[in-house]
Amino acid sequence: MRYQFIRANERHFSITRMCQVLNVSRSGYYDWKSRPASARTQANEALLKHIEQVHQRARQCYGADKTWRALIAQGLRCGRHRVARLRRQAGIEAKRKRRFRITTQAREGVQPAPNQVWVTDITFIPTAQGWLYLAVIVDLYSRRVVGWSMGERIDQQLVLAALHMALAHRRPREGLLHHSDQGRQYSAAAYQGLLVEHGIQVSMSRRGNCYDNAVAESFFSTLKNELVHHCNFRTRSEARLAIFEFIEVFYNRERRHASLDFVSPVEYETRVSVS
Repeated sequence: MRYQFIRANERHFSITRMCQVLNVSRSGYYDWKSRPASARTQANEALLKHIEQVHQRARQCYGADKTWRALIAQGLRCGRHRVARLRRQAGIEAKRKRRFRITTQAREGVQPAPNQVWVTDITFIPTAQGWLYLAVIVDLYSRRVVGWSMGERIDQQLVLAALHMALAHRRPREGLLHHSDQGRQYSAAAYQGLLVEHGIQVSMSRRGNCYDNAVAESFFSTLKNELVHHCNFRTRSEARLAIFEFIEVFYNRERRHASLDFVSPVEYETRVSVS
């Protein structure tokens, strides 16, 4: 077990130092390494390569469970505990800082179909040039980001652009419920008028109630834990490109969500033929 750990981490740490810490001899390690690998060892090494590939494609954010499910989806036969053990031995860990948990109160009202409830919110991204503001609209059914906009100002145009994108992409029927906080951007006449024009019902959080918009907050937590906290953006343009790729390529189409039976938002919606 200790020799396997050393071999898995040769690229990251000194062999001499690992042997000292694990209380094994270098000569013993090299003797073990020179022996023909058993079939089981070869199978584990092959599986570890697949695990590392999943880890990189998932932006290093998956834990053992999601990694295992991704491998199963690829047609690989392996056990959950085996995947967890190989990850642990290879020092593979999810790249997260702080987990956002949706409370029971926030889960109430989850809708059974797409385009029934949209939630929206604004956050800010630090760059060397100053703040970059991001407004998103999330479909509560699939957690898919259906509209987004970025800008240097936290103003009415920021949220209007996100709403226009969502409307053009989803073309919702009348009766959709749109939920936001009571910020001036969302209560502005132009924004409210656009909602009314499309037959969209308006819901706004009570002041001081952070749980009302928990799904949008959860997305921002994911974005920051899996991207923003690990980047030092030199320019707003650099941040824009990274966030665009995160939302449209990774989060919506590839990232597995525990709340969606461990599939991506796009795949989850495909089950009900959402275009």
